[in-house]
Amino acid sequence: MKDVLIITSYFPPETGAASNRIFHLAEGLNANDFNVSVLTPLPNYPTGKIFEAYQGKFKHSSKENGIQIHRLWIYASNSKNKLLRLIAMLSYSFSLMWYFLWHKIPKTVIVQSPPLLVAFTCMLFLKSKKRNLVLNVSDLWPIAGLELGAFKKGFSYRVLERIETFNYKRASLVLGQSNEILDHVKSIIPDKSVFLYRNYPDFTSESDTYSSPKERLKIVYAGLLGIAQGIYTLCQELDYTRIEFHIYGSGAEQSKIEAFIKAHPELPITYHGQVTRAELHSALMQYDITIIPLLKRIYGSVPSKIFEYAKLGLPMLYFGGGEGESIIENHQLGWVAEAGNYNHLNTVISRIELSSIDDAFRHNIRATASKVFDFKVQLQALKKKL
Repeated sequence: MKDVLIITSYFPPETGAASNRIFHLAEGLNANDFNVSVLTPLPNYPTGKIFEAYQGKFKHSSKENGIQIHRLWIYASNSKNKLLRLIAMLSYSFSLMWYFLWHKIPKTVIVQSPPLLVAFTCMLFLKSKKRNLVLNVSDLWPIAGLELGAFKKGFSYRVLERIETFNYKRASLVLGQSNEILDHVKSIIPDKSVFLYRNYPDFTSESDTYSSPKERLKIVYAGLLGIAQGIYTLCQELDYTRIEFHIYGSGAEQSKIEAFIKAHPELPITYHGQVTRAELHSALMQYDITIIPLLKRIYGSVPSKIFEYAKLGLPMLYFGGGEGESIIENHQLGWVAEAGNYNHLNTVISRIELSSIDDAFRHNIRATASKVFDFKVQLQALKKKL
């Protein structure tokens, strides 16, 4: 049995795409003759506060479903202050260095990036000729930060670019969740070994009986309520003539969204708070379509919601551009609106025929997911690379 260590900044009981992605990878490898251990911070995302069950601890170790999990100290913060965010990342990096000094590290290590600085710490301290360092890139930083307005080109940005390049050079293999990510890596290091590793979910989806909408289209968004998703702006820009909008999740924009709903009781918007993943899957089945928005088109980004919702058979309205848009169109998973163009978004919604959203449509989406977005097939291909 081969030992593998996964180093990540996000892991359950934290929620969200990043946490789910690494959790499925760890469980999948563990079920396929790998002895898996995980290094992660004490749970704190997205609240920026250590979860109550872990407060007052410097380190917490446990074995869950056969996976050894070591949770390390972090100065938790989700502050908008860039200095505090930097301190939070550095604190986890220091905890990792302390762990590396006192523990034997397996020959195969999978490192999640971003955060860039955490990945840099691992690439700097763990690189050796005998070790297989695998960099799992889910988003392209610092490019994504530049596109979201978090960075401006200058000295700091150039430093981050150099860190990014260093991480790619030190990696034995780079996993990318999109072809755009792999193209970018190859543009920097042409001979780098890469592998397309999508964020396919691993759960059993049961068929549901569904009734087509009669009057209003019930649209749902579930996930992080952050700046990149732009749900607060979406609440302001949607045309509610024939729709109702339902929201699940938490994040930086939550208070603004709740205040907007309270100030506009005439609008059919409902905020349901944050629920567990199992509860969410059940709840989503009552809605007609889900919307997957990005405030701006982010190069390299493919929201993992696409693959999860496809497995549920939930039709999607994609509003983010890029590679995700192509996936929706090529596999007939729903509709696409031009990223950032709210007039076009409302036009697309107005043209959706309510009668077209039926059991047959949802069944076809599920069938496509089973055939094309197969977690186990992808995992078997990855095993050959590790």
